[in-house]
Amino acid sequence: MQALFQVILPVFLVLGAGYLTVWRGYLDGTAIDALMTFAQGIAVPCLLFLGVAQMDLGQAITAPLFLSFFTGALVAFILGGLAAYFIFGRPGPDCVAIGFACLFSNTLLLGVPITERAYGADALTANYALIAMHSPVMYAFGITAMEVVKSRGHGLSPLAVLSRILSGLIRNPLVIGITAGFAVNLSGLPLTEPVTAAVRMIGSAGLPAALFGLGGVLVRYRPDGDLRIVAMIVALSLILHPAMTLWLGTRGFSLSVPELRSATLTAAMAPGINAYLFANMYGVGKRVAATSILYGTALSILTVWFWLQLLP
Repeated sequence: MQALFQVILPVFLVLGAGYLTVWRGYLDGTAIDALMTFAQGIAVPCLLFLGVAQMDLGQAITAPLFLSFFTGALVAFILGGLAAYFIFGRPGPDCVAIGFACLFSNTLLLGVPITERAYGADALTANYALIAMHSPVMYAFGITAMEVVKSRGHGLSPLAVLSRILSGLIRNPLVIGITAGFAVNLSGLPLTEPVTAAVRMIGSAGLPAALFGLGGVLVRYRPDGDLRIVAMIVALSLILHPAMTLWLGTRGFSLSVPELRSATLTAAMAPGINAYLFANMYGVGKRVAATSILYGTALSILTVWFWLQLLP
C-alpha cells in the first residue's frame, strides 16, 4: 500500500486536479489545448532533447531492453488488430487504429513520473532510451500499417506510401526533440551551461503541465463506443504487454534491475493520448481510442500498483 500512496496517487492527483478544473469550468477547452500544446510541443521535447543529448548511448541503448519492451507492444498490436477484424468485424483502418491503441502506452506522461517517484530521477535512463525509440518506432509502424491498409485498391506506389510515413514522423515535436538530442550526443557538440539551464527549466515544466493538461483533456472523453473492444484494449495494454516485458526481461534477456523496472512500468501504462491523436489523424476509431484512454488511465491506478509489487 505504501507504493500506492507515495508513488502512484500523487501522479494521479495532479491528473485529477486538471480534470476537476475543467469539469468545474475554471478552465475551458481552449486553455487546456494551449497548455497541452506547450507541454507536448515545447516543454516535453526539451526534456527529451536534454535526456537524449546527455545519455550514455553505449550503456542505455541495448538490444535486450528494446526486445523485451517492443516485442510485447507488437504482440499487443497484432492481437488487438486481428481481434478487431475477425471477432468484432471492424473495417481495416479501424483495426489499425485499435491495434495502435493497444500498442502505444503512455510512456512519457505517466511512465516517467511514476518511475521517478518509485525509484528516483537516476532510474530514468532506460525510460529515456525507450522513449527515444518509442515515438519514432511506434508511429512508423502504425503509419505504415495504416497507409498500407488504406492504399489497397487505390494504386498508391510504395514511394507515395513512404512519403506519407516520413511526413507524419518529421512533423512530430517529440521526434524532433529526440532527433536533435541524438544529433548533439553523437556529434559531441558541447552545450553551454546557460543553454543547458534554460532547456532544463523549460523541460522541467513539461511533465506536471502535461499531466494536468491530460486530466483536462479526459473530461471530453465520455464513455462511449464498443465497450467489448475497449475492454480488450485495456487488458492487452495493462496486463499482456507488461507481463510479456517482465517475462522476457527476466527469462529471456536477463535485464539489469533498473532496466527491468523501467521496461515493465513503461509497458504497464495505459494507452496514451497519442492513441487518440493517431485515430483522429485518420478519422477512424476515435470513440474507441478515447474511451480506452479514459478507462485505462483510471484502472492503471490499481494495475500499476500490482506491477510495482512484483518488481525487485
